[in-house]
Amino acid sequence: MPASVFLPRSAALTTTVLTAAALLAVTVAAPAALAADPVAPGASYKAAYDTLGPQRLTPAQQRLGAAKQAQAARAYDAVRPRAALAGYKLSGGLHQSQKTSYWCGPATLVITQSAADEVAGRSQQDAATLLKTNSSGTAWYGVNINVPSPTGYPMADALNYRLPGAGYVPKALPYTPTATDKANFKQHITHNTDHDYAIAGNAWEVPGGPHLVGHPNIEIFHWVSIDGYNTDSAAGQVNYLDPVGGVSTSVISWAGSVPKSAHISSDTITTIMGGRGYVW
Repeated sequence: MPASVFLPRSAALTTTVLTAAALLAVTVAAPAALAADPVAPGASYKAAYDTLGPQRLTPAQQRLGAAKQAQAARAYDAVRPRAALAGYKLSGGLHQSQKTSYWCGPATLVITQSAADEVAGRSQQDAATLLKTNSSGTAWYGVNINVPSPTGYPMADALNYRLPGAGYVPKALPYTPTATDKANFKQHITHNTDHDYAIAGNAWEVPGGPHLVGHPNIEIFHWVSIDGYNTDSAAGQVNYLDPVGGVSTSVISWAGSVPKSAHISSDTITTIMGGRGYVW
């Protein structure tokens, strides 16, 4: 995913690391919006310009994802009644501004890792090498990195390699995330935050669609670390750390308007990740 800067459409079409949206856990075709849900703003653009075909989860990822989903759903049932004007609960990721225009993936890896182990200042260069990041960014799917038993999802594989036992799994989203997708995301951010883990979110912002705080109305492929939720609204809003925050405008021209940390509706960020997904 080109990191934090827009790609010309020709570049986006030819970049092999760009990935298709996934509707199903096992074999995923480029999705159409479910009839019961209005088409998300920008979904038609994504459907027209996406380039990568089906994605697959490994059998181990399928089993782990199902087990985590069941656990997250049970725990979320207790979140709503216990919410008592407590504000935001955070896993505590330690922000880093990305070092290049295309290192949002490496920055997100070190931020997300720090939420679990509270170690600041890790090398983005080391993270970029592990993720096989190049000038086109960090892939959502389709790149096997140098870890035991890679799955093709570099961010998930890197997090599990660096945080043994964390059990990160990728969750792909259709161009128009459904009501179920949005409900699941609330369960997932609640589950991860309550266990002191952040989520690595892969945004695909497009003209006419929703954008992260301070981002312009252009096409942007971007990784962010989602590290908390609003307890008053049972995760109706979430907190995320944006690697563009703090970057010089000589590196990314629009970076000056981007905060390091921001709140956003959980439904909105789920829509923004439509056509890509998140690692939880």
